[in-house]
Amino acid sequence: MELNVFVKQIQQLELKLLQSDLAAHPELIDELLAENFEEVDSNGEIRTRNDVIDWLLHKDKHIQWTFKDFRIKALTDDMVLAIYSLHKPNHMNGAGSTRTSIWQYRKNQWKMVFHQASRKN
Repeated sequence: MELNVFVKQIQQLELKLLQSDLAAHPELIDELLAENFEEVDSNGEIRTRNDVIDWLLHKDKHIQWTFKDFRIKALTDDMVLAIYSLHKPNHMNGAGSTRTSIWQYRKNQWKMVFHQASRKN
C-alpha cells in the first residue's frame, strides 16, 4: 500500500467527520463510522458509537478545526493509523489535542473503527 496516496484521503475523511453538519446529513455517519466503532475521549473514558454520534450531531457546526502534523502508518493491507494534532481556529500555539484514528478499508470505502484523543496542556 502506497501511504502517500492515502494521506490526503484519510485527512479529508477526518475533516468531513468533524466539519460536516451531520444533523443535516445523517447518512455521513454510517458512511464514515464502522458499526463496531469505539473511542477513548480526552478524559480517558471509553465512548460507544452512539455516544460519539450524539456528540457529532450536537457539536458547534461553526468551528473549523485545524490539523497539524497529519500522517498515517499502515497497520495491515486494509488498515491505517492516522496521527495528528487538532486545534481550534486561533489556538494553533495553545492547548489542543493529539489524535489517533484507525481506518479500515471495507467494501470499497474507508471507515473509522477507533479514535483516541489525548489533551495537550
